[in-house]
Amino acid sequence: MSKDKVNYETLSEQQQQEILEKYDPEANTRKFTGVLAWIAYGGLLAFSLFQLYTAIFGVYTAQIQRSIHLGFALALIFLLFPVSKKKELKGKLQIAWYDAVLALGGMVVGSYWPLMINDLVNRVGQVTTLDFVVGLLAIVLVLEATRRVVGLPITIIAIVFLLYGLFGPYMPGFLAHRGLTLERLVQTMFFTTEGILGTPLGVSSTFIFLFLLFGAFLVKTGVGQYFNDLACFIAGRRIGGPAKVAIFSSALQGTISGSSVANVVTSGSFTIPMMKKLGYRKEFAGAVEAAASTGGQLMPPIMGAAAFLMVEFIGNGITYWDIAKAAAIPALLYFTGIWIMTHFEAKRIGLTGLPDEEIPKKEEVLKKIYLLVPILAIIGLLMSGMSVTRSALIAVVITIIASSFSKETRIGVRDFFDALVDGARTALGVAAATAAAGIIVGVVTKTGLGLKLANGLVGLAGNSILLTAVFTMIAALILGMGSPTTANYVITSTIAAPALILLGVPDLAAHLFVFYFGIIADITPPVALAAFAASGVSGGEPIKTGVQSAKLAIAAFIIPYVFILSPQLLMIDTTVFGTLWVVVTSVTGMLSIGAAMVGFWFRKLHWIERMLAIVAGLMLIIPEGFTDVAGIVLFGLLLAAQIFYKGNNNDNQGKPLEA
Repeated sequence: MSKDKVNYETLSEQQQQEILEKYDPEANTRKFTGVLAWIAYGGLLAFSLFQLYTAIFGVYTAQIQRSIHLGFALALIFLLFPVSKKKELKGKLQIAWYDAVLALGGMVVGSYWPLMINDLVNRVGQVTTLDFVVGLLAIVLVLEATRRVVGLPITIIAIVFLLYGLFGPYMPGFLAHRGLTLERLVQTMFFTTEGILGTPLGVSSTFIFLFLLFGAFLVKTGVGQYFNDLACFIAGRRIGGPAKVAIFSSALQGTISGSSVANVVTSGSFTIPMMKKLGYRKEFAGAVEAAASTGGQLMPPIMGAAAFLMVEFIGNGITYWDIAKAAAIPALLYFTGIWIMTHFEAKRIGLTGLPDEEIPKKEEVLKKIYLLVPILAIIGLLMSGMSVTRSALIAVVITIIASSFSKETRIGVRDFFDALVDGARTALGVAAATAAAGIIVGVVTKTGLGLKLANGLVGLAGNSILLTAVFTMIAALILGMGSPTTANYVITSTIAAPALILLGVPDLAAHLFVFYFGIIADITPPVALAAFAASGVSGGEPIKTGVQSAKLAIAAFIIPYVFILSPQLLMIDTTVFGTLWVVVTSVTGMLSIGAAMVGFWFRKLHWIERMLAIVAGLMLIIPEGFTDVAGIVLFGLLLAAQIFYKGNNNDNQGKPLEA
C-alpha cells in the first residue's frame, strides 16, 4: 500500500525500537559506531557463515558443533549486551573492560572442545584441573549471558537447579537424592551432551539458526509490508476490517519471527492505529494485535523455535511435519476465535470496514505475489520429507531468487550480508536460552527429578488427567511469564509433560499442551509482555490490554485440554471424514463461545444465553459423538432465538466492552 494513502499515525522505526527495548530484553543491544561496530558486524557475519558452512557440508561432531556455536554466542552477547541498561555506552568507541574479558572467556569456552578433542575423548569421565576451570567458566558465562539477553527469571531457575544438584541429600521428601559433587556437576554440564551442550543447544546450532536466517532474508525482501497489504486487501472491507487485517497479518508474520513482542511491534505499528481510527478502544485494539501476534508461533508450517526442539524431545521417528500437521486444527481454532470475537465486537459497536481508497489495489497486491513463493516452497519441502536443515537452506536460496523479480524487493550484496548479520543477532537469545535450558535438563537427568516430579504431580492430582493438566498449565504459565518460549518448553516438557504421559496422554498431545501454555503466557496477566508491548503502541492501559487479550485468546485456554482428552483434534487416530467433521464442529463451537465472550450475536445476549452459548461451544469442540449432537441441538436453539427475536439488536451498540 502506498504511503500517501495512509493517514494512520504509524510509529517511526525509532519509536518501534524504543518499545522493543522496553519489553524485549533481546532488543537491548549496544549501538556501536566506528571500529567496534565493524567488529560486531564481522563477528555476527562469521557466526552465520559458520552455520551456513556446516549446513551445506555437514555438521561437526555434537560437542564441536555445539561448543563453537556456544562460543560465538557468548562472545557476541558480552560484546553487544551491556551488564545493565544503566551501563550502556551508546555511541562510544569502547566497552567495559570486564565485558571484553567475558567475551574472551566465551571464545575460550567455544574453542576448548575443538582444540582438546583428542585428549577429552581419550580420558572420557576424567576431569583435569584445566577441564574443571573451563567447565566452571562455561557455566558462569552461560548464566550471565542468559541474564543479559533473556532475562533474570530463567537464570534464577537454572541456578536453583544447579543448587538442587549439589545439595540433594538435604532436600525434603521425594525430592532428596544422593547429590552431585561440584566436579561431577561441572563434568555433566560441559563434558557430556546431557548439559549445556545437550539437545536444546544442538537444535539451536542446526535447525533453529537456519530458520531464523530464513526469516531474516524474508524481511529483507519487504515481505512484512506485503503481509500487511495482502491482509488489508483480503479483510480490510469486512466489518471491523482493521482488526481482521491485524489477525491475518500477524498470523503471516509468525512465519518470519519467533518473538511475540517483535510481532506486536512490527505489525502493530501499522494495524493498531488503523483500529483506533475506525473506532476500536485502545485496549481492544492492542489486545487484538497481542493475541494474534502471539498466536503466530502456533501457526504451521513454521511455528516457534520450540517446535523444532519437540522433534528431538519426543523422538520415536516423529518429524517436524508431523508436529505442524497436528497443530493445524488447534491453530485454525485459535485464530477463528479471535476473528469471530473481533467481528461480533465490531457489530456490537457499529463498526464498518475500511473505505475503498484505503484498500490497496488488486494489481498492487498481485504483482508482488511472488514474495509468498519461499513460504509455499518450504511447506512443499517439509511435506516431501526433506530434512529440516536442507529445507531451510533451500528456502533461503529460493527467497534470494524470488526477490530478484523486482528492483524494489531485490536482495543486493549489502542486503545479503545484512541478512546474515540480522539472522545471527536474532539467534543470540535462542542460543543463550537453550544453553541455560541444557543446565536444567542436565540436573533433571542426573538426579531423576523428572520422574519424581511426574509421579508427585500425578499423586497430588489423584491420578486425574484433568487436574494434572491444570497443574501443568499453571507451571507453564508461571514459567512463561519470565522465560522465552524455547526455555519454557524445555523445562515443562522435562518436568511436567511426563506427568501427562504417565496417565496415558499421547506424547505429541502432552508436548503440544505445554508448548501452547508456554506461548500464551505472553498475553496472560499479570506479566503479559506481548500485551504490554501492544499497549505501548496503542497508548492503552497495560493490564486492561492483557486481560482483554487473554479473553480474545480464550481458544488457547480451552483447546489444549480438548486435545489431551480427545487426540482426534490433532489428527491422531482419525480418518479424513473424521478430521473434516472435527473442523466443522470445532469452528462452530468457537462461533458460539466467541458470541458468549463478547455478549453479542445478531443482538445483545442475555447472561443465560451467554452461559448456554459457552456450554454449546465446549460440547461442539470436544470431538465426541454425544457431545457433538448435544452441542448442535443447543447451538441451533440459540441461533433460532437470535434470528426470531431481534428486539434488543441495538441495545448495546456504542457501549464499550468492559475488559
